[in-house]
Amino acid sequence: MRNGILNIYKEKGYTSHDVVAKLRGIVRQKRIGHTGTLDPDAEGVLPVCLGKATSLCGMLTDQSKIYETVLLLGKVTDTQDLTGRVLEERETQRLTEEEVRSCIADFAGDYEQLPPMYSALKVNGKKLYELARQGIEVERKKRKVRIHEISIQEISLPRVRMKVHCSKGTYIRTLCHDIGRKLGCGGCMESLLRIRAGCFELSDCVRLGDVEAACAAGNLDKILRPADWVFEHLRAVEILEPYRNLAYNGTPFSLRQMEEIQKAGEQKPEEDQASRMESGDGESRFSEGEQVRVYDAKGRFIGIYRYHGGRQEFRVEKMFLDREAAED
Repeated sequence: MRNGILNIYKEKGYTSHDVVAKLRGIVRQKRIGHTGTLDPDAEGVLPVCLGKATSLCGMLTDQSKIYETVLLLGKVTDTQDLTGRVLEERETQRLTEEEVRSCIADFAGDYEQLPPMYSALKVNGKKLYELARQGIEVERKKRKVRIHEISIQEISLPRVRMKVHCSKGTYIRTLCHDIGRKLGCGGCMESLLRIRAGCFELSDCVRLGDVEAACAAGNLDKILRPADWVFEHLRAVEILEPYRNLAYNGTPFSLRQMEEIQKAGEQKPEEDQASRMESGDGESRFSEGEQVRVYDAKGRFIGIYRYHGGRQEFRVEKMFLDREAAED
C-alpha cells in the first residue's frame, strides 16, 4: 500500500470525487481521500492522501486556502456562478472603481456567510445540491467565515479579478454573490483557481496524467509527499529502540525514553541526551501541550504526539505508522 500525499492539479470538468476515483484506478488501491471539495468548474490545488496519510484529510481540510477568482457584476444565478440559471441581470455602468474597491475591502475579516443551496452540505441527511436540483430550498444557518486578505488584481468592469485568502468553509461563489448584492447590481463567480491549500502550492501540482506516467515508470515515490512533510514546523523526536513498541502501540512514553533529533540535513548538536531534554534548571525543554513528530531508530515516521508536563510524557494524537512496513 502506498502512503503519502499527492498535490493534484484538479482540472475543469472533474469533481473532487472523480479525481479520487481515477487515482484509485491508477495507483490500484482503495484507501485514498481528498482534502477539500472543489466545484467541477473550479481548478487548482487538491491534495489527495493515500494509505496511512488519509488520517491527514480532516486536518488539511481545516487549513486556510488562497484562491484567484473573477467576479462578474450585474448577473445573479441560482448557483452563484456561471453554471447556473440566470435569475437577474442589471446594468453596471453607474459603478465606479472606487465604489467597487471600497465594497470589496469591507469583506476583509470575519463575516457571516449563508451556504448556497448548490453545495455538498447536508441537511437532515440530504445534500443541499440534491434538494436544489429538485427545486427544493431549505433553511440554512449562516456560518462565520474569515477573509484573511482580499486583494484586487484587476478591474475591468463588469469584471473584477481578485485574490482571496480565506478560512475553511468559505464559499468564494457566495462571496462574489454577496459583494454584488452589497453593490446593488448583483454578481456571480465567473472562474475560480485554488492556488494554495495549507502548505500545498499550485507550482508543485501534478496532473492525473503525470501520476499515471509515474506509476507506469515505477517512480510514484518521486511525486508522493510523505505524511511528515506536513509537520516540518514541529520538533522531531526519536523513540529509543528498547521502547519503540510503546510508540508503535500508541502508548504514552516519557522524556527518558526518547531523544530530540534534528530536521533532515541538519547536524545534531554535540550534547548528551539529558542536556537535550532538560534546561539548566532541570525543567523540560518541551512546553506544555507542544506537539512533536515521533520517529523510530530507522527514521520511520510513527505519528504526532503531544507533551503533557504534569507527568512529563508524550501522548499520541495521530498515528501514521505502517505497521506492516515497520515489522519487516
